[in-house]
Amino acid sequence: MDAVGFLLQKTSLTLAIVVGLTLWRLTRERKIRRLDRGLYDYPRIHKKLGTLAPNPDDVASALAAKTGSRIQIPGQRAAKLLGLSQQVPAQLVYLTDGPPQKISIGYQKIVLRPARPSKFPSAGTPAGLALQAILAMGPNADKDFIVRQLKSALRPVDRQQLGKLIKHTPAWSHKIIQMIERS
Repeated sequence: MDAVGFLLQKTSLTLAIVVGLTLWRLTRERKIRRLDRGLYDYPRIHKKLGTLAPNPDDVASALAAKTGSRIQIPGQRAAKLLGLSQQVPAQLVYLTDGPPQKISIGYQKIVLRPARPSKFPSAGTPAGLALQAILAMGPNADKDFIVRQLKSALRPVDRQQLGKLIKHTPAWSHKIIQMIERS
């Protein structure tokens, strides 16, 4: 091994130790909170409730960023977020094109579940969220209700983006998407 390679390895090891000790010290002082290996956040404090749990969407995004993968909120949760359904999913599941992961934060479980690439058109955008919600509602859902809800939930630019995603959808959803795009 040459001297430069050894120096770089030693410097990298030293840097890792310094970063690790700094994170440990900040965690001990309660300035940051360790959620999982290599995953930290700044805890939010509420006057009456105390320390609040981290936003699960932020945690899922950070987990996906560690592996360089994308995430998408699945259909049933998207329908709930957009006012199309009253059902609350029992688990916080996210679709990913990366490896499966699970993390428990307090009583919350966040699951990243692998999905096929067809589940990711416009992942992370309002149009992608609306598309997941439409598909979750199914062909027998009240089309007028879906159009009304999504028309009020989406900005005009997001409705246009949803229209461009029509090629990724089954035939039964085309009429709904066209009605939303035109409104």
